[in-house]
Amino acid sequence: MFFHRNDPSERKTDPEPEGKRVLPLLPLREMVVFPNMVAPLFVGRERSVRALEEAMNLNKEIFLAAQTKVGQNDPSEDEIFRIGTLGRIAQLLRLPDGTVKVLIEGRARGRIVAFRSSDAFFQCEVELIDEPSASGPEILGLMRSVKESFEAYTKLVRNTPPEALLGIQAIEEPTRLADAIIGHLEGVKIQDRQKILETIEPQARLETLLAILSSEIEIREVEQKIRKRVKQQMERSQKEYYLNEQMQAIQKELGDRDEFKAELTELEEAIRDHEFLSAEARERATKELKKLRMMQPMSAEATVIRNYLEWILALPWAKRAEVRHDLESAEAILDDDHHGLKKPKERILEHLAVEALVEKMKGPILCFVGPPGVGKTSLARSIARATNREFVRLSLGGVRDEAEIRGHRRTYIGAMPGRLIQSLRKCSTNNPVFLLDEIDKMSSDFRGDPASALLEVLDPEQNKTFNDHYLDLDYDLSDVMFIATANSLGSIPYPLRDRMEIIELSGYTEFEKLAIAERYLIPRQAEASGLSGVDVRIDDAAVRHIIQRYTREAGVRNLEREIGSVCRKLAKEIVLARKGTSEALPQAVHVRAEDIEAKLGTPRYPEDEIIRRNEIGLTHGLSVNLAGGSVLECEASVVPGKGRLVVTGLLAKGMQESAQAAMRYIRSRAERFGLKAGFHSRSDIHVHFPEFVQKDGPSAGITMATSIASALLSIPVRYDVAMTGEITLRGRVLPIGGLKEKAIAAHRAGIKTVIIPLQNRKDLAEIPGRVLAELRIVMVDHMDQVLAEALLFEDVDAVFGADRIRPLEMRDGVLVGAGTDADKARAPAIEPTVKPPSAEQ
Repeated sequence: MFFHRNDPSERKTDPEPEGKRVLPLLPLREMVVFPNMVAPLFVGRERSVRALEEAMNLNKEIFLAAQTKVGQNDPSEDEIFRIGTLGRIAQLLRLPDGTVKVLIEGRARGRIVAFRSSDAFFQCEVELIDEPSASGPEILGLMRSVKESFEAYTKLVRNTPPEALLGIQAIEEPTRLADAIIGHLEGVKIQDRQKILETIEPQARLETLLAILSSEIEIREVEQKIRKRVKQQMERSQKEYYLNEQMQAIQKELGDRDEFKAELTELEEAIRDHEFLSAEARERATKELKKLRMMQPMSAEATVIRNYLEWILALPWAKRAEVRHDLESAEAILDDDHHGLKKPKERILEHLAVEALVEKMKGPILCFVGPPGVGKTSLARSIARATNREFVRLSLGGVRDEAEIRGHRRTYIGAMPGRLIQSLRKCSTNNPVFLLDEIDKMSSDFRGDPASALLEVLDPEQNKTFNDHYLDLDYDLSDVMFIATANSLGSIPYPLRDRMEIIELSGYTEFEKLAIAERYLIPRQAEASGLSGVDVRIDDAAVRHIIQRYTREAGVRNLEREIGSVCRKLAKEIVLARKGTSEALPQAVHVRAEDIEAKLGTPRYPEDEIIRRNEIGLTHGLSVNLAGGSVLECEASVVPGKGRLVVTGLLAKGMQESAQAAMRYIRSRAERFGLKAGFHSRSDIHVHFPEFVQKDGPSAGITMATSIASALLSIPVRYDVAMTGEITLRGRVLPIGGLKEKAIAAHRAGIKTVIIPLQNRKDLAEIPGRVLAELRIVMVDHMDQVLAEALLFEDVDAVFGADRIRPLEMRDGVLVGAGTDADKARAPAIEPTVKPPSAEQ
């Protein structure tokens, strides 16, 4: 029992000591003494008894500090808390058994500064702690809350003496209130009591105490509810009822045991009869079953082992599907499901051919990269059908935990294998086509990097011994055909990218979309709209109108939605025409281009039309994005100024740098073009790209150079010419990407001549033949050739020379001019006469 001094007069006549002093130390076990507390102690340890004797010989002062380890009989200096209480011995009594009963009064908080060497007892240098005063509404509110909580606590704990509550209510000092209450709380951990002792600020001390009180009250209330419920249950249970319940429990236990034995027998037979288990898996399953036999059926560990065995037995292990090696049949399936996509189809057929010749080969690991809607996922499904394999899809979008791939170890509650093993359990064979969808959308955080976990999965040299954390067994993934899909390669780590064979799927051209709509989309949407018995005919011109004016995409998803909308409008018209009668459906429905706007509304995108007149400073460039190719207008104007070059039109940094290179080229050719010296310092040049869309890449370099040259020379640019190519400071034209999409965009806009870099000659094979037949392709490797082709010079020979090298051309699909086989021997390589720009330029 603890007592507190609550008489103010007593405290005034007994001031707390100040300063440092050397005192004997009494280590306390399982208790903490607070200031103003009177505590009876029974001391039996020899060193502690000597410390009390030393204190009695001096001025009866002793320092009290709790031990960090309660069970330690001879604590070291490190096992004693540094914050304790300065105490004064009020009474000491020796008992017959050698122990000492002592009554100690707590005086003030103190801190152990240092220990003094003494073998007989603990001795330490103590520094007393000044306790700050506190006041204000917040302190008063805290004190009131603490007192109310303590009053609620005393109602729950009946053995709290009434005078304790009265004494607490009389305390008005915040520095003493927490010390007085904590001594009356039962069951509070020694660490929580020490925390109150070490908290010096009154407000913080009261807040800590309030939290402890709230926790204790909640625990006591729960205990009371449990006792009350148990008492009610026992009162309701009579002897006969109790015996009946016991009998039922015994019978249930006996029945469960029989069911458990039957389950063990079933598992044993499953392990014995499973013909595809690996030797390691069979040995592990047998050991786990042996452990399960020795456990109680309802134990938690038995459930874990049972689930583990079920997972082992549910996996296909070495069970394989018979792969179809008929190349003609496989090719027919791939062509039937998808239009185009020659490269991935060819790669699959190559794999089937090799697999037909080689008894055991590593499964290919392909990665289809392309914009959304081009058929990456559906192509993987077609590959599974063509090869007679099962198809499994695992979406990796948003996965950021390594355990999603490798699983959790069985030590965790609710542990499961990774999603890889879970997906394989769903299929019945171990050689499916496994699609890792959206592999570029993975991320990582503190739980690990799933991309790193995939390194083992997608490495043919390692995946034959893939180890899932849950199974903890080697699982052979070498027969699995892994196919990953991604929209871009930039977010895929290089080590992971290096393990896959990258196959890029570019966006569909307008011709390809037209064929896909005719072969797949229109029949599918007609059937989905209930028109399977009707011959739905949508003209090519109508489909082309939808493609150009209602969709801007690389794939065909939006195109299919718009065709579906047209089919639903047709279904509505047919139903309204029948007027509730049982009249048969019409045999055919014809949709023309002029009907589209009535069914789909106002077009979302403008037509790709060009300005059909030769203008100064206006050049047609070509660009490509995820939605395909397009024709860009590049405008340039020259006004009096101070030599500034301004480039606008929502451009990325690369295009702005290309404009600088184009301007440098023009300045380096100023003399040949007849421009006056210092022309650039007296004029401001503004280059602008209309249309509020993001533009990036260096391929507009020759376009900007042509517009600037036209504006400076006041020479119009041919409107039927479009161009693409990167320019260097010396005027060389470098290769670009997306030539197929750009050529199709030029053809669609009515362009007659397209200027491209000479090094892109190899890419002409990708352009559809019908486009090449209607375009004149001019291949250049220097900017002089671009200007000679695009600007309407009065005498081009006077500017560039009559003996200049003519560019290579393709007309009607046939190469002509310099660079053909007939001219290679006599046509020297172009050596531009451009000098590097000087600092003055």
